[in-house]
Amino acid sequence: MSMQAAQDKLTAPGAPFEMEEVPIRGVPTRTWKHALPTLAALTDQSRRHGDRPFFVYEQERISYAAHFRAVATLAHWLVDQGVRKGDRVGLAMRNLPEWPVIFLAATTIGAIAVPLNAWWTGAELGYGLADSGAAILFCDAERHHRIAPHRSALDSLRHIVVTRMQGAVPDDAIPLEHLIGTTDGYDGLRADSLPPVDLAADDEATIFYTSGTTGTPKGALGTHRNILTYIMSSGYAGARGALRRGAAVPPSLPKVRLTVVPLFHVTGCVASLIGGMTAGSTHVFMRKWDTVGAMRLIERERVNITGGVPTIAWQLLDHPDRKSHDLSSLEAIVYGGAPAPAELARRIHEELGAMPGNGWGMTETMSTVTINSAEDYLARPDSCGVPVAVADIRIVATDGVTTLPPGAIGELWVKGPMVVKGYWNRPTETAASFVDGWVRTGDLGRVDGDGFCTIVDRAKDVVIRGGENIYSAEVENILVGHPAVAEAALIAVPHRTLGEEPAAVVHLASGAGATESDLQAWVRDRLAAFKVPVRILFSADALPRNAGGKVIKQDLRPLFTPRET
Repeated sequence: MSMQAAQDKLTAPGAPFEMEEVPIRGVPTRTWKHALPTLAALTDQSRRHGDRPFFVYEQERISYAAHFRAVATLAHWLVDQGVRKGDRVGLAMRNLPEWPVIFLAATTIGAIAVPLNAWWTGAELGYGLADSGAAILFCDAERHHRIAPHRSALDSLRHIVVTRMQGAVPDDAIPLEHLIGTTDGYDGLRADSLPPVDLAADDEATIFYTSGTTGTPKGALGTHRNILTYIMSSGYAGARGALRRGAAVPPSLPKVRLTVVPLFHVTGCVASLIGGMTAGSTHVFMRKWDTVGAMRLIERERVNITGGVPTIAWQLLDHPDRKSHDLSSLEAIVYGGAPAPAELARRIHEELGAMPGNGWGMTETMSTVTINSAEDYLARPDSCGVPVAVADIRIVATDGVTTLPPGAIGELWVKGPMVVKGYWNRPTETAASFVDGWVRTGDLGRVDGDGFCTIVDRAKDVVIRGGENIYSAEVENILVGHPAVAEAALIAVPHRTLGEEPAAVVHLASGAGATESDLQAWVRDRLAAFKVPVRILFSADALPRNAGGKVIKQDLRPLFTPRET
């Protein structure tokens, strides 16, 4: 069945994926007619899964029913603390069962959840809290230790709630366990309803930070509709694929997901966590990624779906102990966020017996816009797929106006109910990136005659290391802040499993001296570890620049050779 015929069948009046047009910020927009309106509705609906496991973390197992009671209990506590609609609630911790409880407790009462990158330094975390104006922060012990030196500068922060703190709890913190108990005690919580709050689909729900080209992260302001669009979009893509292969549309069944992508990213939070709640899927968390540990969990928990970034698939495929583990439960390995060669899709299918999946999205689109999966992906492994039915994409010329024909390369623009409202407190940058319902993605791509999109380059100066965005300006600004550095340029160098890594070329000030390790330590002290250049080369001459004064980075890339591990 053709792509258009499948769409027509699935979106016909009365069909499960019927669409309707509604105004969003004054722009007529196609939406899923049967999408849930708010995260409160989703959370309330999730109770029907009862004793089915929602989360598995080491020896902890939390049911949907127990999880709901924890969310309701914490939501009432937040209301009692004076948290109201529109207030910001910070969240900084590794993937723990408490993370979804906090996220949903905040958003179901109309507060704006602010998931912060758990790999950030204390200064970076402090920036996110100050920029968002968070009133309450929930964190784990490690993040509390990082943030503590910056606490006095956070004027808006009224409370810090810490989970899993070993030993004495600091005077400025409230143990989360005092509010909702430990995970094995959620079943004993008595709350059986969420606080009554007037919520609408286009109310603000989240601020996810994405690194800025000028060196400071920007907060993408998302709504309940933005997030919940993904549930329908994911189901639609699966149904579309089934029709195209001549099969019946599969029912929405619970799956077991090994969720290793951080929940502070929209991929982990929206595509994995929220995406699995409607069907009652089980999420298996790992404290830290470990290939052997992952294979043991896949075998023990009979995991059906994993992925997130190509790195995970590569490491599973290439591990010498793979064949000693039973991975036959795997049905799909899906990923995005980093370049992936055609060989990866082929090997997933041939060696693991699973279907590969790929897609394209960004923080500003609250996860996936285009999806390429199963047979379509095997046939077009270089493409990120076709947009879901409620999304429009177009390729725009450098004039910012002209829509280019099929096959031509230009900037990818996206429109749909998944596009966020804009950037938190950044009116100028919002106006530049969001135009009449469209978001200018900064990615360069082309669309073929069948509607398949292929990303060919990035207009923005960004390195994507294993799914983590590293904006060059941020690292370059830190490097040139070193007293010995006169100029610095960060570039992406290829890496087989991570996709790309950051490397730098620096030109030292006259008479100054510094080593590669000196500069790496300088960056590491100021930025998250994943942003530290893996290699730094020194140029005796000034860096090459064009007539406009910009460094010609393509002249620097040949200086590096790819690392294999």
